Amino acid sequence: MASVCANCRRPGATAAGRPSTARRVAIRTTRRTRPTNVAEEHRRRVPRASVPGAAGERTRPKAGAPALASRVESAPAADTGKPAAQGVRLSKVMAARGLCSRREADAYIERGLVCVNGERVSELGTRIAPDAEIHLAGEAKQLQAERVTIVLHKPIGYVSAQAEDGHTPAVSLISADTLHGPGSFRPAHLRGLAPAGRLDIDSTGLLVLTQDGRIARRLIGDDSDVEKEYLVRVRGELIPDGLALLEHGLELDGRKLRRAQVEWVQEGTLRFRLREGRKRQIRRMCELVGLKVVALKRVRIGRVYLGDLPPGKWRFLAPDERF
Repeated sequence: MASVCANCRRPGATAAGRPSTARRVAIRTTRRTRPTNVAEEHRRRVPRASVPGAAGERTRPKAGAPALASRVESAPAADTGKPAAQGVRLSKVMAARGLCSRREADAYIERGLVCVNGERVSELGTRIAPDAEIHLAGEAKQLQAERVTIVLHKPIGYVSAQAEDGHTPAVSLISADTLHGPGSFRPAHLRGLAPAGRLDIDSTGLLVLTQDGRIARRLIGDDSDVEKEYLVRVRGELIPDGLALLEHGLELDGRKLRRAQVEWVQEGTLRFRLREGRKRQIRRMCELVGLKVVALKRVRIGRVYLGDLPPGKWRFLAPDERF
């Protein structure tokens, strides 16, 4: 067949001599002639839903099969007029580095209190290189210093988070009358105060509430590795190798539990040291080895101890205390 001259191409053809996209579509949808090659033969015989890319189906061509991609035109990608986003959101990087929570990061950015590589940033959604230098303005650091973290001895009958089923949230215990230790209570301490972890309604002991997103992430973030210690009174008959199973080998909800440390303190009382906190985890673990929990008390989170703090009382986290 002779080649198509640039001056003799058909109406609607491109400069390269090929039909335009619109004409190619018309040709494909109206022409019903014998296939002229293997690719066309394949396209005629195979149902549309089985053609690679049709109806959302993802397939991989078999070895040695004809290269259909070179014969079948694909629709051009939609042009949104916007370049592809690059980098990582500034707020996400700040949270990952432990500078603050993502919500706090957005607040600092809006107020112009964040500098990236020496340049002030004030636009939400800004993306940066993962290794960029980030600095907080002095005002942001002062705001962080004013945020409080509270250590509460939660009694039985209070829920650790929001009120549910008519039960009272533990944060309602925070007042000037229940403060046990140095410092003074101000109503502003309740603003944004949230529990950093759970302690169910039937359990007692150490509960941390904080306004500081850095501490919340440290205690309950996906990558948290802070150890928590509990004293647990139990009854029942422990199955053979039950203690070893409590330390390693149990599953909850189809997922293996992380290794724990479990030991007898005295008859009927176990000490648990865990680095995770699934819902009612210790109670469910004990049920799997023949024990029933009759009392559970959390006595330590990281390096912070409950100590002699009375039930229903609270204190401020000391400046030199670290989890």
